[in-house]
This record gives sequence, C-alpha cells and structure tokens, in this order.
Amino acid sequence: MYKAEFDHVIHAPNRLQICSILSITAEIEFKVLREELDLSESALSKHLKTLVQANYVCLSKRTDFGRQRTWLSLTKEGQRAYLNHVSALKAIVKGL
Repeated sequence: MYKAEFDHVIHAPNRLQICSILSITAEIEFKVLREELDLSESALSKHLKTLVQANYVCLSKRTDFGRQRTWLSLTKEGQRAYLNHVSALKAIVKGL
C-alpha cells in the first residue's frame, strides 16, 4: 500500500502524464514520448529536467544505428512518488 502523499513536482499536468507513461514501461525514447504527449522538444525537456533533478526520472543516451537517442525511465524513487501522488489524488476524489 502506498502512502497518500501529494507531490508538487509530479502534479503539473505534463509531468503527471510523463510519470504515468513511464510507470507502465521499462523505458521509452524521448522522441516517442514527445509524440505521445504532443509537446515540443523544449517543453518536454523542461519538464524532464525538473523530474531528473528530483531524481524521479533517469536519462540515458545510447547510439542506435549511428544516431544518438535519449531513453527515459522512472527511477524507484520516481515510481514511489508517482504512486503516492496517485493515492493522494484518489483520496481527494473520495473526499477523504
């Protein structure tokens, strides 16, 4: 069971969507996430910077087929914070 704990870092709508997507996949490429969220590269980068600084998201750069690509994953701390935040939102909706 996760502790209902509101997280102001995750709460921003785009960051909440980022964490939601990352919570159900091991990792995702930056470009794919950008297309899924329909965000500009700069907007997505800004939100990811905030999540990385909070140690919620891990960035890794790898070269595939001669091109450098950025891969994203949720850290264990990020997974915990996301699930706690979702629990807090559910508690608010239930009126607890």
